[in-house]
Amino acid sequence: MIETDNFKVEQEEQIAWLTLNRPEKRNTMGEAFFREIGELFDRFDQDPKVRVVVIKAEGKSFSAGTDLNEAGSLLSGGAADERETTRLKILELQTGLNKIEKCRKPVMVAVHSHCIGGGVDLISVCDIRLASQDAIFSIRETRIGIIADLGTLQRLPYIIGHGWFRELALSGRDFTATEALQMGLITRISKDRQALYEEAKTLATQIADCPPMAVQGTKEVLLYSRDHGVYPGLAYVAQKNSAALPSEDVVEAVTAFMEKRKPVFKGK
Repeated sequence: MIETDNFKVEQEEQIAWLTLNRPEKRNTMGEAFFREIGELFDRFDQDPKVRVVVIKAEGKSFSAGTDLNEAGSLLSGGAADERETTRLKILELQTGLNKIEKCRKPVMVAVHSHCIGGGVDLISVCDIRLASQDAIFSIRETRIGIIADLGTLQRLPYIIGHGWFRELALSGRDFTATEALQMGLITRISKDRQALYEEAKTLATQIADCPPMAVQGTKEVLLYSRDHGVYPGLAYVAQKNSAALPSEDVVEAVTAFMEKRKPVFKGK
């Protein structure tokens, strides 16, 4: 197990469970949070034993968002050089979350209770979002006079569409897990946290059982197509498959099917 000031990591077969572990602060996000999470996802990306990452949280809340006590120094304005320092600091914080999205391994998140502000930035970079019935979400920044600046405005419209998104981002209102399911922010609701984590493990295992190169390649093509468009995406996937096929895992899949057994994929 790995432990930092903000997280603990436990490996269960090919699933890495990343737990937000500052429950006494409702898992608020300070500078160290973003630095540590970037470092952890660099490690997950390079570790062949990790095929899926699941993010969850200890305590009463999934996350109450950015640590406003720590962020206060960034909101003080000041001279031009101080404002430039603020800009660079925001870019640095963004980098921590960007590394989650850029990680080749699929990333799931299991949300309970409050997921506020920066918590929504966090779940927006994940590939799959699940929640318990008690989950409450809010793009809270407009209610405290801030423009959300860690990725929600750039990513969430692609997930739930601009209609829902503009209502939520401009009003800053709370919305429930049921609403989140209706708009496609989450894909499943569980009755409680235990059921949520069981659901997450089942789905993560299904993903981990697939050929890892195909799963990782699918994530890469999805992101490329989102950022570049349909036709560049089609050209990119043609190049990817021509380079990757045939792989040992494809041969194993066909052989296992013919032999009526479960395939064993090695990521080769």
